[in-house]
Amino acid sequence: MRHKRKTVKLQRSQSHRDALLKNLCKSLIEHRRIRTTVAKAKAVRPVVEKLVTLGKKALAAEGANEKEIAAKRVHFARQAFAQLRDKSLVKKLFSEIAVASKDRKGGYTRITKLGQRQSDSAPMAFIEWVDLAAPVGAAVVEDAPAKEEAKAEAEA
Repeated sequence: MRHKRKTVKLQRSQSHRDALLKNLCKSLIEHRRIRTTVAKAKAVRPVVEKLVTLGKKALAAEGANEKEIAAKRVHFARQAFAQLRDKSLVKKLFSEIAVASKDRKGGYTRITKLGQRQSDSAPMAFIEWVDLAAPVGAAVVEDAPAKEEAKAEAEA
């Protein structure tokens, strides 16, 4: 029976699907926004949001003394490391993403549909953090027309 099995299979074996979701999580934490298919974006959203919740729990760790608080923070960091397998990404998750989302109770990511991919008509989407600014690459794209206008003014 399939009771309480909500996982979308994505036409992959479980090990392949787990590896895919972990890599998507890593990319989202590293780049802040990734372009993928709508099905993969919807599949990775709960995985990533659970990682942010671990980061928020580490920020809000309470205890009788500093030793207990440090132990809880290490525990949450180790749980995140078990999923991500990269210390720098765990640090980025806990220091940037969880801090930016500390006042939000859920819904840390946004999925923006982009239309269909030209090659195979797969529906594409951006998945990005709600509370973080746009990635560095997006600002460069917006600045390109301004440079062309400055060139035209210089020539005139």
